Amino acid sequence: MINHKTKTCSRRVAAAALCLCALTTSYVAQAADEPATSSALSFDTVERAETLNTSALTLAEDDMGQGQADDSRRFFSPGGRLLLTGGVTQIEGAGGGGLSPWALIGTYGTRDQLGVSAFATGVNSEDFSLSAYGGAISYGNRIELSIARQNFNLNAVGAALGLGREFTISQTIVGAKVRLFGDAVLEQDSLLPQVSVGIQFKDNNQPGVVIGALAARDDNDFDYYVSATKIFLSQSLLVNATARATRANQFGILGFGGPTNNDYSIQFEGSVALLLSRHFAIGSEYRTKPDNLGFKEEDAFDVFIAYAPVHNITATLAYVDLGNVALRSQHALYASLQFAF
Repeated sequence: MINHKTKTCSRRVAAAALCLCALTTSYVAQAADEPATSSALSFDTVERAETLNTSALTLAEDDMGQGQADDSRRFFSPGGRLLLTGGVTQIEGAGGGGLSPWALIGTYGTRDQLGVSAFATGVNSEDFSLSAYGGAISYGNRIELSIARQNFNLNAVGAALGLGREFTISQTIVGAKVRLFGDAVLEQDSLLPQVSVGIQFKDNNQPGVVIGALAARDDNDFDYYVSATKIFLSQSLLVNATARATRANQFGILGFGGPTNNDYSIQFEGSVALLLSRHFAIGSEYRTKPDNLGFKEEDAFDVFIAYAPVHNITATLAYVDLGNVALRSQHALYASLQFAF
């Protein structure tokens, strides 16, 4: 009994100390007299204060869980992680940027919390349009499971190919991601990034087109990837690198493998994002793609801006250069909306 009370008291003292430290740090930032550095100092300090408050909340909630009925609030909550540090939802359903998954676990769930998210994305280029929607669930800021549906509309190109105007190729993507080690946000005293591994199963609904007409080898396959992400709070900077083993043609929309190459190849994906404030982020991504069909498939590139007006809603706009799609270069406008808890 004495040991239990001592541990409980210690945890309460630790939680109170963290809260006091966070409040003190925030007050110092607001009282800074040097205007030349106040903006950068204020943003970084607020982020650090939120991190301390999150840690304090975790300790306090663990203490309350010893005998109080607060489990439901801990399990489902608005999320204790910093704003925008869960990323958005990429085009294949994983947490990350628009083109590439990040090592960050999507949603805002922290330790002992279940996180959920839903998204809808539209991409419109000169000849084609793509819509995607889906959702993800995570637990403990450790595991992420996702599902997405993509609908690729050929528009007038479909009629030219004899498939019919507005002909649509769809694919379903089921993904899983696991954080192996590192914490991109909390481990600011280390250069070690957060590292996660993931898998995506892609199933195309038009085997007659992608195999029969385009000469792809398969209409479904797996992608495997490893991502490393680091957030530098003092610089308000996020950096991500992803290596992907894939046979997908145009993300899998045009099938998998082909006459030029039918083996897995390692492709690179990189992302850089700058947090302008607690609500705005800008950045850019680059993703290489294999040329399995001999259509001169080129790499993809984007420039984006993300806005989170409140903790659970994020809107993203981007310009995307998709490279050659069906022998013609495609430039697109990308818009996405995500709800995350």
